[in-house]
Amino acid sequence: MFEALQSIIPTVLFYSAPLILTALGGVFSERSGVVNIGLEGLMVIGAFVGIVFNLTFVDVFGAWTPWVSIVVAMAVGAIFSLIHAVASITFYANQVVSGVAINMLALGIGVYLTKVWYGKGQTDMVERPFYTTDIPVLEHIPFLGPLFFEGIYVTSYIAIILAFVAWYVLYKTPFGLRLRAVGEHPMAADTNGIKVERMRYIAVLLSGALGGLGGAVFALTIASNFSHATIVGQGFMALAAVIFGKWHPLGAMGAALFFGLAQSLSVVSAGIPVLADIPQVILLIAPYLLTILALAGFIGRADAPRANGVPYIKGSR
Repeated sequence: MFEALQSIIPTVLFYSAPLILTALGGVFSERSGVVNIGLEGLMVIGAFVGIVFNLTFVDVFGAWTPWVSIVVAMAVGAIFSLIHAVASITFYANQVVSGVAINMLALGIGVYLTKVWYGKGQTDMVERPFYTTDIPVLEHIPFLGPLFFEGIYVTSYIAIILAFVAWYVLYKTPFGLRLRAVGEHPMAADTNGIKVERMRYIAVLLSGALGGLGGAVFALTIASNFSHATIVGQGFMALAAVIFGKWHPLGAMGAALFFGLAQSLSVVSAGIPVLADIPQVILLIAPYLLTILALAGFIGRADAPRANGVPYIKGSR
């Protein structure tokens, strides 16, 4: 039993980290009243930038290359999300259509530039991805140490810490109160002097930064290169985690951990007797099937922010 847990838990954390980060971005955006279907595209652009920057500047930054790469991916993700922000906030475009356009544009840009720069459908493998490590001191804790602090990726714990930071920001700071106000009742927020458009822009930029970070972490821990198939549905899983988690940072983290468990099943199944006899194809489709079942079972009881998806036109009712 212990050996099974020792193989499952680090793998779950490994697969969950990109989903947690991207879902947090979705929470910020949707709490402000802007639906962000474009999380998949933000992950794609983050993965592309993280890999290309890593390959290009590995000789400059050395061991720091993956860390600098994810910071650059965050910046580019935030800039890329401006397209969605301008379309949906300034020009009152349909937010779902804008998000779908982001998904298509990101994949098109990534695949095209990959073929132009590398002459093939995928980039080279990075020399400096993230590696597993042991957490000093904590790894020696009886029972818990080997499960949670041996052979793990630091990015997994960064994602969990950021989930608690996002909860604190949204629910314990004036900024979070204003952000939630513009997502619930923008007219009342505007009347009280809150700049609705500015708050929504900030939220979408945060969404882009966290989505880019999630994509880069996925690429530099799981994929190690970029192609059209690097990000295949993880952004939509993150969006599902936002809804499944009831637009709450810690709820989204819990949902992302659940989906991470579903993704990890096909990897750890060989070493677990209960899963060993299940056909591999079933385990491969499990994450997507569980995503649908989770939403079908819980979406009716999950109340979105009241102004979510509704453009705010100043002076209108």
